[in-house]
Amino acid sequence: MFLIDLTFVQPLDIVDRYVPAHREYLASFYEKGVLMLGGRKKPRVGGVILSRHSTLEEVNAVFDADPLVAAGAARYSVIEFEPVMMAEELEGVL
Repeated sequence: MFLIDLTFVQPLDIVDRYVPAHREYLASFYEKGVLMLGGRKKPRVGGVILSRHSTLEEVNAVFDADPLVAAGAARYSVIEFEPVMMAEELEGVL
């Protein structure tokens, strides 16, 4: 699994120009089930996304093409991890 940490590198008025395209772009990955959840950081300085892509290369390909990143409004970093504990309610989801 991968945790993607998006950080805005432009003011919010510029970021907001790309947010609709960003969400539309990522929607297909949620539909395919490779992106599991995501949302804004508080305060609003970026976002966090949980992914179950197979490889780091796949994650990088998706986020290099993300409209927010491609426009230079955000950058991202990736943490790969292996879940070893989870709430009972999540068994079967991962």
